[in-house]
Amino acid sequence: MKCMIGGGNVKVLGRAVYSLSRIGDELYLEPTEDGLSLRAINSSRSAFASFLFAPLFFQRYEAGGPLPSAELFRCKVHMKSFLGVFRSLPSLEKTVEKCLILLKPQLSRLVVQLHCKYGVTKTHNLTFQECERLQAVFDTQQCASRLRAPAQVLAEAVVHFPLTLAEVTLRVDPGGKISLRNYVEDEAEPSKTMVTELWLAKEEFEAVAAAPDSRITFCLREFRGLLSFAEASNLPLSIYYDAPGRPVVFTLEDTVLEVNLVLATLADPESGSQHPTGNGASHVPAPSDDFADDLESYMIAMETSAYEESSRGPPTPPGPLRTPQPPTSDPDDEEEEEEEGGAVPGTPPHKKFRSLFFGSVLTPGGPNVAPAQEVLAEDSDGEY
Repeated sequence: MKCMIGGGNVKVLGRAVYSLSRIGDELYLEPTEDGLSLRAINSSRSAFASFLFAPLFFQRYEAGGPLPSAELFRCKVHMKSFLGVFRSLPSLEKTVEKCLILLKPQLSRLVVQLHCKYGVTKTHNLTFQECERLQAVFDTQQCASRLRAPAQVLAEAVVHFPLTLAEVTLRVDPGGKISLRNYVEDEAEPSKTMVTELWLAKEEFEAVAAAPDSRITFCLREFRGLLSFAEASNLPLSIYYDAPGRPVVFTLEDTVLEVNLVLATLADPESGSQHPTGNGASHVPAPSDDFADDLESYMIAMETSAYEESSRGPPTPPGPLRTPQPPTSDPDDEEEEEEEGGAVPGTPPHKKFRSLFFGSVLTPGGPNVAPAQEVLAEDSDGEY
């Protein structure tokens, strides 16, 4: 893969990397015929973001090798390593004339060269790891509610919330007004809780087609990262969502750029019993008008390695999509495990943020527990 970026677009690429750094610790690069794709996913798999830069974004773009039939190479790099290349965004536009990105699979190196003024060239050799395909499948046309607003309007609204705020609730009242309110837990005491709520008129949005009295709660940190990119690029932001507990999709579209941010939403305990919960499946179900509660019918992570695609014929879904067979154990232990599996790592147990890609609640550990090892030497001191 070889691509050349002009000086004006280098800053745009840097903003995209900064936005993805709010999602995960690894940056996935996948050159395709449609352009260069940069993606990131968080550890709990409840947030996914992708930036697709079209070939017109680059001065020169070569996706693969010299042979047309050669398979495109995919890799991932450490986010902080790639972020260090674009350390100072204000100076990039002034000093950098062009940026060259080379992917060398034989040397296991990702080379990023910044050609600056006065003949100065900065070369960054980054190590990468060959990875499997990371792709989120979703259909925004199946969402019941759609909003579209200038990024500046939403950015001015969220600036009133503290940076330490974790979740925010978006609500559309029956009259058409849109509100943003900090999420307050049910157990919190009203007298000791500060509530911040902003109301936006329907006229401030470019398009509003939402179900009456609909609301969703999502993480604010990842949303801020996309807002900063959208505001700097002067692009309108579109929001697609359905019922609480189902993913919300934020999109940005331009002639040379396509951005998608998918976040898990907080499930509504009252409406959780109305929709049946599906188990993990070994196949990808097709989206339908009546969404099942399991997120697999709406959002699937497809991770298929290049080796499996070439040697095993048709790709088979990854392991997490299958329902693991639980080992034979005591019924009481199984009930305790089910109660502990109701929370995603990094969130309180009662917050039902579900895995966005595998349709199940993640547990701190995996399904396979390592067997206890034999103790060869006990502690010399029994007490401390």
